[in-house]
Amino acid sequence: MNQSHIRNFCIIAHIDHGKSTLADRLLEMTGTVQKRDMKAQLLDKMDLEREKGITIKLAPVRMKYQDYELNLIDTPGHVDFSYEVSRSLEACEGAILVVDASQGIQAQTLANVYLAMDADLTIIPVLNKIDLPAADVDRVSEEVISLLGCKKEDILHISAKTGMGVEVVLDKVVSEIPAPKGDESLPTRALIFDSYYDDYRGVILYVRTVDGKISKGDQIQMMATDSQGLALEVGALTPAMSPLPSIDAGEIGYIVTNLRSTREAKVGDTVTLVKSPATEVLPGYKDVKPFVYAGFFPESNEQYNELKEAIEKLSLSDSALVWEPENSPVLGFGVRIGFLGLLHMDIVRERLEREYNLDLIVTNPSTDYQVDLNDGESIGIRSAADLPDVAKVAEIREPWIKGEVVVPKDYVGAVIQLIVSKRGIQKNLSFVDAQLAVVAFDAPLANLLTDFYDQLKSVTSGYGSFNYELDNYRAEDLVRVDFYIAGDMVAALSVMAHKTEAQALGRETVKKLKEVIPRQNFQVALQAAIGGRFIAREDLSGYRKDVTAKLYGGDVTRRKKLLEKQKKGKARMKRFGKVDIPAEAFTVMLKRD
Repeated sequence: MNQSHIRNFCIIAHIDHGKSTLADRLLEMTGTVQKRDMKAQLLDKMDLEREKGITIKLAPVRMKYQDYELNLIDTPGHVDFSYEVSRSLEACEGAILVVDASQGIQAQTLANVYLAMDADLTIIPVLNKIDLPAADVDRVSEEVISLLGCKKEDILHISAKTGMGVEVVLDKVVSEIPAPKGDESLPTRALIFDSYYDDYRGVILYVRTVDGKISKGDQIQMMATDSQGLALEVGALTPAMSPLPSIDAGEIGYIVTNLRSTREAKVGDTVTLVKSPATEVLPGYKDVKPFVYAGFFPESNEQYNELKEAIEKLSLSDSALVWEPENSPVLGFGVRIGFLGLLHMDIVRERLEREYNLDLIVTNPSTDYQVDLNDGESIGIRSAADLPDVAKVAEIREPWIKGEVVVPKDYVGAVIQLIVSKRGIQKNLSFVDAQLAVVAFDAPLANLLTDFYDQLKSVTSGYGSFNYELDNYRAEDLVRVDFYIAGDMVAALSVMAHKTEAQALGRETVKKLKEVIPRQNFQVALQAAIGGRFIAREDLSGYRKDVTAKLYGGDVTRRKKLLEKQKKGKARMKRFGKVDIPAEAFTVMLKRD
C-alpha cells in the first residue's frame, strides 16, 4: 500500500464517553463488518468488558474507506489503564478526542489530551451524544476550545449511537491526519505496542512497522531482549485475523511467532530482521510500575499450583502485572500481586476466578514503602508484615501522588475538604471555563487507595472525575498497626498508617472485624496494637446456656451444676480453641461504610 494512502489513528476519551460505540459505527460505515455480524462494543472481546461496559484492552482494527487504508486503535478510558493509551499513541499519527456533550471535559479527557500532545499527534475534537436531551453543545464546545485552542467549526458534532455525523469523522481523518513517513529501503524496524499469548499459536505481537517490511517466514529479532524467532504468519486485524504476504512500512498489523513467552518480546521493544538488522532502537515505553499490592490466596491450599499457573498465563497478556510468592501462617501459600489501581485489581481477580475456576481470598490492598535502616541499608516492602523491627528502622518513606480533580465550580469547597481529610495538600486551582474547575493536589497514595473515588463521587453528586500519577516518596511518621484475634496476631491484617490516624483506624477496623467474624462458644478479644501497646479492643461475646436446653423443670442446682461445668469447658476452649476467620475479614478495609 502506498504510504500516502495510510492513516493510523486512535480514539481517546474519558470512561463512558462513547469510544467503543464510535468504533462500532466506523466499522459499520466502512463495510469492515457486515450488518448481520454487528453487535455493540464489537472490539471488546472479553466477557468482563461487555458486562461492565468498559474497555480494558486496546484493540487494533484495519478498515478500507474510499481508496485509503485506515488503522484504528480503540483505547481504554479508565485511569488504571492509561498505560494502554500511551502505547497506542506511539503507534499513531493522529487521535480522535471524544467528549460527551452532556458531561463535558473530565479528568481522563485532560490526561489523555496531554499524552496525545506529548506524542505530537494531530487531534480531531468530536462532541458525542448530541442527540441526548441533557446535551449542552455550546458549553462543552467552549470547554474544548479553551483546552485545545481550536476553532468552533473544527469541532465535529455526532451521535455515535445513531450514526449521525459519523461519516464526516472519516473524511476528517483522511484530510487532517498526516500519512506515515517510513522508509521501505531502510533496515526493518517495527514497534511492539501489544502482545499476548495464545494457547494454540504461541506469542502474538501487535506491531507498527516504521521502516522496511516484515514478511511471512522472516527470521525476526527483538532488539532489547536479543531473542530471535520466526514470523509464522503476518497480517491485519479486520477485526478477525486476516493473513497477508507482508506488513509494509507505515502499516499496523500482527505477527504470529514461535516464541513461548511474551518476556522474550516485551511491549515497547523494536522488531528487526536477522538477515539485515537495524542498529538504532525505536523510542519505546517506560516500564510501568505497579503501586497497589494485594495478597491472593486460594481457599484450599491444593489450588496453589493452579493459582501460580493462572497468574503466569495472565501476566503474558497484561504487561503491568508483577507478582511474587507469599506465605501466611493463617492463609497458607499464595502470591502477592502488584496492580496499577483498584479497578485493575478487581479485573484481575474476576479474570482469575472466571477463566481459571479459582476460589480466592484477597487481602487488604496496600502500597509499597521504602525503609532506611540504622546501618545505612535501604529496603523496599510491599506488605506491612515485612516491616523489620522498629528499633532497626531510621526512616520510612511512603509514595505520594500528583492528582487532578475536574469538577463544576460549585463543588470546589467540598473537594478541597475531602483532599485535606486524606492528608492531601491542595496545590493549584484553575478553571477550564466559567463553570469547570481543575483542582491539583498532592496526597499520600495509601489514603486514596480504598474509598477516595467513592467519596469524591458522593461529595460532587457524581460530577467529579479524578486522574493521578505517581510523584515521589516522602518520609512520614508512619507506624504498623497489628491486629490480634483471640490473642494471636494475624499478619495478613497488618497495615501501615500515619501516627495521627492509627488510633482511629484501629478502632474502626476492630468494629468491622466484630461484624464479620462469627461468634464462637467462648469470648473472643479483637485488638489493635502499635508495637507492644494496644490501642483498641472489641469483645465478641460467646454463646451461653446452650447446655440447659434439655432441662425441663427440676431442681435449680442441676442447672447451676451444668452451667458451672460448661464454664470450665469454655475456659479450657479459650486457651486452646481456634477462631475460624472468614474471607471477608481480610478485605474489611475496602468496606469503609
